Amino acid sequence: MKIGWRHEYRGRQGPPNDFCGDAGKLVGVRDQDLAGYRGGALRRLLARIGSTVFGSIDGHNPRAAHPRPGSGESRLRLIATVLGVAASIAIVGMFVQTEILLLGAFAAWLGICVYTVGLLDGNRAYAAALSGYTLAFIAVQQIDTPQHVFESAMARGAAITVGILAITIVDDLLAAPDQHPRLAAQLESLRLRVASYAQRALRAEVIPAMTATALFREIVALRPEIASLAAELSSGPARSAAARNAMVGLVTELFAARALEMLSVANPPALREQIVAELDANSVSAHGAASSEQGKRSRDLLASAVSWFGEYAIGTNSAVLESLVALTAGRRPPQAWRAPLYRSHRIAAETGIRAAIYFLMAAALFAVSGWSSTEVSLSFVVIIIGLGTTTPDLRAFTTIAIVAAPIASLMAGILEFVVLDGVTAFPLLAIGLAPFMIGAALLMTVPNRILSALGRLNLVFILALLAPSNPQTYNPQTFLFSVLFLMLATGLLFLAQIFLPPASADRYRYWLLASARRDLGHLPSHQKRGFAPEEAMFRDASRIAQILAASGDSPEHHAAVQEAMASFDQAATLRLCEVEMDRLAEGLRMEISAAYEALRERDSKSIIASAHALHEAASLQDIPAAGASAALVLASVVFTLPRTGAEFAAEKPS
Repeated sequence: MKIGWRHEYRGRQGPPNDFCGDAGKLVGVRDQDLAGYRGGALRRLLARIGSTVFGSIDGHNPRAAHPRPGSGESRLRLIATVLGVAASIAIVGMFVQTEILLLGAFAAWLGICVYTVGLLDGNRAYAAALSGYTLAFIAVQQIDTPQHVFESAMARGAAITVGILAITIVDDLLAAPDQHPRLAAQLESLRLRVASYAQRALRAEVIPAMTATALFREIVALRPEIASLAAELSSGPARSAAARNAMVGLVTELFAARALEMLSVANPPALREQIVAELDANSVSAHGAASSEQGKRSRDLLASAVSWFGEYAIGTNSAVLESLVALTAGRRPPQAWRAPLYRSHRIAAETGIRAAIYFLMAAALFAVSGWSSTEVSLSFVVIIIGLGTTTPDLRAFTTIAIVAAPIASLMAGILEFVVLDGVTAFPLLAIGLAPFMIGAALLMTVPNRILSALGRLNLVFILALLAPSNPQTYNPQTFLFSVLFLMLATGLLFLAQIFLPPASADRYRYWLLASARRDLGHLPSHQKRGFAPEEAMFRDASRIAQILAASGDSPEHHAAVQEAMASFDQAATLRLCEVEMDRLAEGLRMEISAAYEALRERDSKSIIASAHALHEAASLQDIPAAGASAALVLASVVFTLPRTGAEFAAEKPS
């Protein structure tokens, strides 16, 4: 008994994105453009439904991370399918004579793909998962008839080509609007919130500890969508680079705001209001002259540091505004920042190994049982594992699959034996199938994650159970066996995860915090830096977002999040110290060496002493060293919190 199926899955999604019309005006988006975007909401929804339904024909994710269809996403889909097909043919060709080695090779390929998913995000993560469960469509389904693997691979290649063309046609006919106006509004809204954070810090207001972490999470969550922006027409790469600059700039501006928060204890009121006014101005012109001049006149090193970081925050804010203007205009920025994602190889490897073990446990049980046609159920196991690895919680996804399986079985039974009831004409089959696919696609778009996952799995399972063909066959026995195998696959995977549960959130959080401590321990370093300080800040912010995802918003995990934020502040400060001191002239070599030694010892008294020494030596030699002195003052604060900045201002070198 052979059961064919095709399915569709959409990749990771963050929380629903709000649209801010007022913010759009601030970055140069015209009112009529925003109105057009709002007016295109229905077209966008229809396009998503159409592309979801047509995408299910080729079994791929049509709109992962909401990219512009047709180029980048389709290329990834094709590449992933080619890799999966090649792996299937190669594995079956090499190990077809030995069933144990064949299953071991299947498990190894699945584990490698799941490991790769853990190192990527957005469409790239989905493509890695796709390469893994393409194995289920081609090799696992044909495990008893290996001579048909090549034929199945060619049929799948044809199906994906048809699906990609269908998605492109549907989106073009329904005029799916571009994504960049919404992205510009989201980024501008975040910029205003970061600027407000800085203003509140300067006014010495009490800011909840989780405010900055929530901002980091929302900023980093835009990364997959900004990457997919490159597929928007000819201006896509330029818009993607501008949006990436704005995203990285927001993380840098938030760090500057936190620096002002830590240094603002001794901030002179006049200087404080000066910086607040500059942040309120939202100007991209020259800035900070008055605050810089006041900082130069001040003899207080801490006030000078506050002045410098105020100017730093204002400059970063203006750079973000310029990037948003470039995003709206489709103009490439002069310098394009990278937005590196923190990748935990340990977590990815652990997830990949467990995925391979789950597959082997199910395969071993089927082999011992001696049942026929169990390759169908084993294929379902691979598909659920592959789809689940692109979600935050594989075990929760498997639990939802157990709930979705009987619902999908009922829906597929109604479709096949009540709605269609013997129809053999393929157009009528497609018409009867459409309401079920559209309903599942609509359910996928709701904000509730459980309902969205149910819609996604129903879309997969209904097609798998129906197994559309031309002409369509109606065999109740085949259908009941299909339902049995689906239930068996979800139940077995759930039991396997009980026997060998995925790593807990506490363990993930421990590993992520340990990696943050290791990275901090390597600073400062005279070795060649792989990332600019701004890029390294974004990488650390992505790690904070992962820690927050593992910890949740529960109060008992706030200590871990606060430790991650402290590591972020310290690492960013040390990198800033390195950059600013590397800019200084050779005449300050002795003071710079003393400062590096103090930073390596993490001794706040030595750091503030080196800041005073560097400031005085630079003043005597008429060398501008305000940035290095300010960074050292901040370092003396971040390595001694919760003591206040005023205590450090009072300390003088002996």
